[in-house]
Amino acid sequence: MTSNLVIPKFKRSSVLRAVIGILLCIIGVFLTRRDSYEIQTVLATAGGCHMATDVYEPRSGSPVGSVVLLHGLFSNKKVMSITAQEFANQDLRVFVPDLPGHGKTPGPFSPDRVEFCAEALVRDLSARKAIIPQRTLLAGHSMGGAIATRVAADVSLAGVIAISPAPMHPLPDVAPELLLFPTPPILAAHSLVLSASWEPASIRRIAEDLVTQSSNTPIKYETIPRTTHVSILFAPATFEAIRSWTAQTLGTNPKAPLPENMPALGCIFGILGLVILAPPFLREMAGAQRPELATTATARPAPFLRTAVFLTIFSTLSVAVLHFFVPFQFLHIFQGGYVASFLFLVGAAMVLSHRKTLPSPKSFFTLTAASSAAAAVVLLLLFGTWLELTFYEAWLTPSRWLRLPLLAILLIPWHLAEELFLGIPAGKKKVRRLLEFLASRLMVWLILVAAIFYLHSGQFLFVLLATNILLFSFLQRMATDVIRVQTRSAAAAAIFSAILLAGFALAILPIA
Repeated sequence: MTSNLVIPKFKRSSVLRAVIGILLCIIGVFLTRRDSYEIQTVLATAGGCHMATDVYEPRSGSPVGSVVLLHGLFSNKKVMSITAQEFANQDLRVFVPDLPGHGKTPGPFSPDRVEFCAEALVRDLSARKAIIPQRTLLAGHSMGGAIATRVAADVSLAGVIAISPAPMHPLPDVAPELLLFPTPPILAAHSLVLSASWEPASIRRIAEDLVTQSSNTPIKYETIPRTTHVSILFAPATFEAIRSWTAQTLGTNPKAPLPENMPALGCIFGILGLVILAPPFLREMAGAQRPELATTATARPAPFLRTAVFLTIFSTLSVAVLHFFVPFQFLHIFQGGYVASFLFLVGAAMVLSHRKTLPSPKSFFTLTAASSAAAAVVLLLLFGTWLELTFYEAWLTPSRWLRLPLLAILLIPWHLAEELFLGIPAGKKKVRRLLEFLASRLMVWLILVAAIFYLHSGQFLFVLLATNILLFSFLQRMATDVIRVQTRSAAAAAIFSAILLAGFALAILPIA
């Protein structure tokens, strides 16, 4: 007697999704770690800064020189790993610190402090004979590139490589509020300045002015084609420019092999895999709809035009208020106190404008809400682990974890307002709902950017992190919709979404 085993179609689909997701993660690991390097992590205490520092040993084991490599403002030493590997392939020992308030280094962060700590590190390494100044390059990206040029103006080194350095003097279309440092240095001799071709023309012009206004020689400026402010770190043309300059300055081998690791691409593959794997996990974590939540599931959303008008009015009023007083500055997150204050004020006002559809206060204290909060924390840990393994130090340090609960609570009104004006996913076509969500966030972003130029708010993270914010918003909406569909609870979805945004902000913003 025989029997045929029939696998339900939905189970086959789930298994296929799981296989594809896991396969993408495996590919991501391979791309990130297909070449091994000897790396030690030490604590650099120069100047009392206590910076976690990765030290990459040269591939030959016998260094012919050294590099001190500095990361950007919303970055950390992990992002600089591929550049560090490029220098290590040229038989150079590379020191890559987490600057104060970034990655594994405690705060406080301020532009003056990170510049002081970077210079203290260089002087301390020289005093300890860990580097020979005449055989050492100081390199950096964005903020790190600006710091490298400033430190090299005071400390005699073999040369400088500034990759897309942060602007240090204003132009008519570059507001002073966008500058970390108010005045540019005179470049030291043997300085190479690289710009990304897809950066704003004004930013490229400021970088080029660094070279043209400096009299020391040799100094070189070069634009790397088909690159953005971030992708310039991973472009082969960048490596070739660095290699040529390093060979000219330190006499290293210009034919050394390029790094085989591809951390950015590997990270993207893994994120795609996790996005595929996440929905079934979220459904299990959130549980089924509870009877006490059914009454809030059928509330009709307000017309989008009405929502857009209110959102514009409340956002404009909020940036005007925050021009004089930022109530949540005590969070000590670089520009994060402003973000939390703005979203809280706008969110609270929007919730009041939707007061007829507000969920019951009890819905915030149900088992469903608690399960959704737990799912958000686990999702943060999952994506944080992946980023930590591949591209970015996203594991929250104790000082960041301590800020997470309060920041998430402050962000709940904003996310509850979003759930109320978007309505339940079944109430609108998916494309329309997504477009309304993106349009509402775009309106808020434009108002925040306008505040930089008209109110001189100085919150330039909205400009520099535009791509990151867009990508996060899209992924956040996808995950939150799974929770909303599963629980039919606006409160549970708002709590879940607020925790995700709090974790994202704490992972990417310096501790001030």
